[in-house]
Amino acid sequence: MNTQETIIALSTPPGSGAIGVIRLSGPDAIRLTNEVFVGKDLEKQASHTLHFGLIKDGEQLIDEVVAGLFVAPKSYTKENVVEISCHGSNYIIQQIINLLIGKGARAAKPGEFTLRAFLNGAFDLSQAEAVADLIASNSKASHDVALQQMRGGFANELKGLREQLIHFASMIELELDFAEEDVEFANRDQLRNLVTKINYVLQRLISSFELGNVIKNGVPIVIAGKPNVGKSTLLNALLNEERAIVSDIAGTTRDTIEDELNIGGVVFRFIDTAGIRDTADIIEALGVERTLEKMKLAKLIIYMADASQTVPELDEQIRGLAKLEIPYLILLNKADLLSSEQRESFTALGVVFIAAKDKVGIDELKVTLLEQVNLHHINTNETLVTNIRHVEALKQTETALQRVLQNVDNPVTSDFLAMDIKQALHYLGEITGTVTTDDLLENIFTKFCIGK
Repeated sequence: MNTQETIIALSTPPGSGAIGVIRLSGPDAIRLTNEVFVGKDLEKQASHTLHFGLIKDGEQLIDEVVAGLFVAPKSYTKENVVEISCHGSNYIIQQIINLLIGKGARAAKPGEFTLRAFLNGAFDLSQAEAVADLIASNSKASHDVALQQMRGGFANELKGLREQLIHFASMIELELDFAEEDVEFANRDQLRNLVTKINYVLQRLISSFELGNVIKNGVPIVIAGKPNVGKSTLLNALLNEERAIVSDIAGTTRDTIEDELNIGGVVFRFIDTAGIRDTADIIEALGVERTLEKMKLAKLIIYMADASQTVPELDEQIRGLAKLEIPYLILLNKADLLSSEQRESFTALGVVFIAAKDKVGIDELKVTLLEQVNLHHINTNETLVTNIRHVEALKQTETALQRVLQNVDNPVTSDFLAMDIKQALHYLGEITGTVTTDDLLENIFTKFCIGK
């Protein structure tokens, strides 16, 4: 990649709006802008200043703008950066971008501004990926986790581990230089203790991925139960819109229907499923099969029954549900039809009473859901892994360090220890970008929006 080119892109969402912000980055960003800017001489102005002026193509006036200057290295990319705030007309924005491309700028690729920030040492690769997560965050929980990672929480933890491993790797390399003298520079007991400690941290980070992934992508909640108990009515009541078709005919829902809802800063991904029953209808049978598959992948199952069920029937269904070993919540719909004696008999089963059609008990259900997943009390100072690439690299690191432990306890030569430690360092380096390939960088940054 030629980082000597000056790149340009729209950084605000496309479409008409009050303003649009056009970003340039590169050695000639200020000079090129100055060629079309009528006002102060931008090349003589200080960094982090704003300047009102006109953008003109020769004698043709395009727009009145405000130019923000960020002189290298005091910018997001550590290059010269200009941000032009113009009126949010698609025509105006394209005219300015085309004008500056004609002067020598190049249209930026997706994620190229953040890629340059990474290449110029503004932050490491895990922090760069957290920028994309922060932009995509749609809840307080996902925002907090992405912000913690972007500010270096995950990177700092890995940096400490790598530094300690590098020290022992250098000691073992020194042993190889003095192989004929049979000198031991790396204390094997200290190495064993260090690797054990690092593996403990790795296991904690790997196990955090389940929670981190849920926070990032939403808590999958499956709404299950027999046909016609009000599952679709519940989904509509939760979302406060007619999202699913509701009918008195059993088996109306034949495929899963998904939608998201933010409750107390946590995104829940509700999945309405086909009613569970034996059926001769091939299409409905496929729907039931998908229901069972979704239930196995859920973070929580909302199992619905209604007032027509008997206590023994519901008790039998709950025992079957428990075999899945997935947290569940039992809802008894149409509870307004129950007598006080009937309610009392169902209470012993730990059910939550609702009347989905009239939206009775829905607010209480939302509070219960938040308490069940317990994500609204996340410690934002705790490192959570949210990226599948990171967790795979951590697992590879752990495997390499397990070999180190085995070799420490066996009479092997120093070169085998050095090889396994280097392998562990390699995988840790892949996370932070100390070790990279062009394919890896392209895979990561092409997922960014253009202009970031």
